[in-house]
Amino acid sequence: MFDLSATELSAAIKAKKISVTEAVSAYIERVEKNDKTLNAFVTVSKENALARAAEVQRRIDGGEALSPLAGVPVAVKDNISVKGVETACASKTLGGYVPVFSATVVERLEQAGMIIMGKLNMDEFAMGGSSETGARGAVHNPWDVSRVAGGSSGGSAAAVVSGEIPAALGSDTGGSIRQPCSFCGATGIKPTYGSVSRYGLIAYASSLDQIGPIGRDADDCAALLSVISGADEKDSTCVIKKPFDFPADCPSAAGLKIGVPRNYFGAGIDESVKKAVLAAAEEFKAAGYGVEDFEMPMMDYMVPAYYIIACAEASSNLSRYDGLKYGYRNADAKTLSDVYRLSRSEGFGIEVKRRIMLGSFVLSSGYYDAYYKKALQARYLIKEAYDALFGRFDMLISPVAPTSAYKIGENVGEPVKMYMGDIYTVSVNLAGLPAIALPCGFDEKALPVGFQLIGSAFSEKTLVGAARLYQSRTDFHTRRAPTGGEPQ
Repeated sequence: MFDLSATELSAAIKAKKISVTEAVSAYIERVEKNDKTLNAFVTVSKENALARAAEVQRRIDGGEALSPLAGVPVAVKDNISVKGVETACASKTLGGYVPVFSATVVERLEQAGMIIMGKLNMDEFAMGGSSETGARGAVHNPWDVSRVAGGSSGGSAAAVVSGEIPAALGSDTGGSIRQPCSFCGATGIKPTYGSVSRYGLIAYASSLDQIGPIGRDADDCAALLSVISGADEKDSTCVIKKPFDFPADCPSAAGLKIGVPRNYFGAGIDESVKKAVLAAAEEFKAAGYGVEDFEMPMMDYMVPAYYIIACAEASSNLSRYDGLKYGYRNADAKTLSDVYRLSRSEGFGIEVKRRIMLGSFVLSSGYYDAYYKKALQARYLIKEAYDALFGRFDMLISPVAPTSAYKIGENVGEPVKMYMGDIYTVSVNLAGLPAIALPCGFDEKALPVGFQLIGSAFSEKTLVGAARLYQSRTDFHTRRAPTGGEPQ
């Protein structure tokens, strides 16, 4: 059963080869057995999941038309609200918070007949690129437990690749779905901004955050995205009218053109990553795509613009956690000033505090024009640059990260180095574009390497078609990590 993809598992359930309860029980048992090593889950909702499994089985037995993922267990990142289940964003400041409502995406998963099995570990408030900053401890990479799983959706990617769950939801603010997929060897989609409701997603940076699927292959991700996408009156930024529809057949490659940003492959990228991604470009060329190099504009401004905007929005969004109405409160605080100072300093981790301080600085009266306003102008120019590129190309191919997974603790004390690891991903969020991350090889340490396909707004169907074609010609997505991988 654990070798089946999510869509294959649903088909087996509908064919009565396995029951929903058997599937859910088996995955719960697998998590209980293996997750002490990986630390991918923060909560397993065993009783709720088994009760839901029985309910979904009755719906299937009654002949109710459900989605291609009906009966499949799924888990969601710990910043996505699930009614009655602690949703703490892997932070001390939200420890014990139990939502009284579910996020729109969670409601849609349940309507489709999926079973929410638990919550997944992450960087605190999704701020980080390694899933080390959370209060629940670091997520370990299934291929080598001494290494990071990537972030901030590290728990989602690690759980899928290790076989603890068939599919998962993550969120992507600057690469937080794609980078863990690259480090762990999963497939994931960062959808177009405004195509998936953010209602019930605890905000980091509201103009950049987007929920998306993580699975074993493009088919699973497409099926999951078709369930969670679509208009939502509870989210005014969700502008898509209908959910995405992904037909089973791949679109023809004839006439489609892929751009390769040559300046993404210069100094700073590991040779093994460069080799694997360029080999993927050659695979597309062999499949009939036109492949052409180009120079990516605005590259020097992408990371600075992103971190200024993201941190500015974070400082605003997280100001509500003041120890009064929301969040952890220090018990010894005597004055209002003490409540603010002690509660926030004790409730937030170092990376969250660093980003709040940076965001407050760039929004301050003396520096707003010098930093935040210029970052918004750079964002507009980056969006314009992408618009021009999609006049030439149907999609772009690039690395997801400059390296494969590094050792846990290796970069914790070097925030600038960590931030520069987002150099290939943040511009997609700044421009609100879709991207799909896929495994494309392994480095000399036998660690996964991934690449991403970037498309114009709402071109998910084209990206999924290209991803399906690539995965039909390669087998990297079929490789399974040894659960509790030995350190290398």
